[in-house]
Amino acid sequence: ISFTEALQHFQSAELSERRGKAWAPGPGGVLAALLRCLCGPPRLRPQLRGEQQLVLAMAQCALDNSERVHMRILQTIYRQLTRSRLGCPRYGAHWEELGFQGRAGSSPLPGEIARPIPKIQLNLPWSNSILSQLLQPLQTQLHWSPLDNFPFCIMSVNITRIIIQALREERLSRECNRRQQVVGVLNDLYAAAFLRLSRLWKRQHGTVTNAGFFLKELELSTKKKPRQLLKSLEAYLSR
Repeated sequence: ISFTEALQHFQSAELSERRGKAWAPGPGGVLAALLRCLCGPPRLRPQLRGEQQLVLAMAQCALDNSERVHMRILQTIYRQLTRSRLGCPRYGAHWEELGFQGRAGSSPLPGEIARPIPKIQLNLPWSNSILSQLLQPLQTQLHWSPLDNFPFCIMSVNITRIIIQALREERLSRECNRRQQVVGVLNDLYAAAFLRLSRLWKRQHGTVTNAGFFLKELELSTKKKPRQLLKSLEAYLSR
């Protein structure tokens, strides 16, 4: 399934209840508004609020075995990461090889065996051609593959978590306003964060045990310097 088709599915799906719960505005009051105007990030433009709420609603939408689109997304993740032309069984050890903690492809984090994956976390790894351009050279450069010891799934889910949190906190509003879109900014920022991760991982000989350090650095970069991350991606792709 293509990212565009999957996104269209969620745009047309019944997410109105989740959209209402997804939007969590910051603290109110005159003082909070004044502080935001003086030193906080700009507010997202009203015409982009609907797209923001859609993304936040998708982040609350868990994997559903009975939903055909969800299963197609899961199969696409497997095929793109393994470069296989064939699909795979719904359950099995092949999901653990990709970094899931269980055999169902639905629990990427240690200690969360039954935790389903929000749809946005499945979508972003294959959201556009940029990450496809990144994956192959990065795999060669870092000598890792999804079937190796690089914790692709764990890092992927955490990078998405960081980006969604930054969106919710309006840390990305300036860039979204500049480009007049939300989803495109998130997709590119996901790829930029993975590029940053690859460089840190190689330079500091990353392992699963010190992955938390890299995630803290990525969170700081994503929230404080998203434009700088995106410029690094642009420079990399231009070369």
